[in-house]
Amino acid sequence: MTDQTYQNLGQLGSDARIAANPAEAVLERVANPTTEPYLIRLTCPEFTSICPVTGQPDFAHLVVDYCPKDWIVESKSFKLFLGSYRNHGDFHEACTTGIGQRLVRELDPTWLRIGGYWYPRGGIPIDVFYQHGKAPEGLWIPDQGVPPYRGRG
Repeated sequence: MTDQTYQNLGQLGSDARIAANPAEAVLERVANPTTEPYLIRLTCPEFTSICPVTGQPDFAHLVVDYCPKDWIVESKSFKLFLGSYRNHGDFHEACTTGIGQRLVRELDPTWLRIGGYWYPRGGIPIDVFYQHGKAPEGLWIPDQGVPPYRGRG
């Protein structure tokens, strides 16, 4: 990378590894390229973590929407951050809200929401939603597009 704007990114363009857990994962950020309000959507349809009691895998479709202020998350670091949950034992609620809260701490967005659409555990699908801040007036916020779980219905 020759642009000085990106010289402090340690994971992009390198052989970065997934951290052992979310606390050790590094989320990198870059300057927001505009002052106009706009929406960024990050989607992870194959998120995995493990149940803290049984050790069995849990799967979710995550959708993060945010309106940046000064910073945007660098996408490779976000992918590696989500990967650090692969062997992390926590309940659905803690994983979903923890991801949202970490993004808020690192980016200080104007507004952020995360939808965690978890696949059934014990026959019960669990959806978890977290929101921070207030969306700017006039910001286009599309539906997250994840249908409710229907099973064989």
